[in-house]
Amino acid sequence: MSVRLRSARPALAAAMLGLGLALCAGGAAATLYKWTDANGRVVYSDQPPAGNVKYEIVGAAPPPANPNAVRDMAAQDAEFRKRQSDKSEASAKSEKARADAARLAEACTQARGRIRLLQDESQPLARYGEKGERIPMTPEDRKRAIEDQQRVVKEACAGG
Repeated sequence: MSVRLRSARPALAAAMLGLGLALCAGGAAATLYKWTDANGRVVYSDQPPAGNVKYEIVGAAPPPANPNAVRDMAAQDAEFRKRQSDKSEASAKSEKARADAARLAEACTQARGRIRLLQDESQPLARYGEKGERIPMTPEDRKRAIEDQQRVVKEACAGG
């Protein structure tokens, strides 16, 4: 495509230049060259001039597309998914730790309450046998039960 403009008609030249640029912009990938021919006319073209003519590039082609763009996007997506997965795992781990701590705190509270109950000798306690019969706790039974509950306190309670 070649458009020749005469400097004698500036309005027509500007209109043709605008039209030429608009047509070239439609392709958006073409480079536009400008030079002055042997008759002194300014020439715009998408082809460089033949021979040893001085020219300037008016509209350059856009830079080439990144050939690794798809690979880069996939890598970024994989990194994002990994961060999301790590965040989810950390959250689940934190929630499990909180649940475990709550269970230990409950076990600690119950064991301490049982120890207080077992140590109060004014309170008659009993256990139930295999046939459902009520068997009163002896002082030795209380002592063993207190020791068992103290082991639970030692394991479940921070600082025992």
